[in-house]
Amino acid sequence: MPRDIAILDAYVPTILLLFIAGGLLTWFIDRLLALTGLYRVVWHPSLFRACLLVCTCGLIGLAVYS
Repeated sequence: MPRDIAILDAYVPTILLLFIAGGLLTWFIDRLLALTGLYRVVWHPSLFRACLLVCTCGLIGLAVYS
């Protein structure tokens, strides 16, 4: 996979696009978890969301770069 992708003649790092995709996927998962009521048993929802973002972006990055 290339390290940079040209978008409208500007080079964008691939990791930035992966982070945006991870953010969108995290938002979708967050909405699903909120609808199921899982956040009632989570001690700190904001910390849970931040960890979910890190794990999602990490998994996407590992899937692409390995």
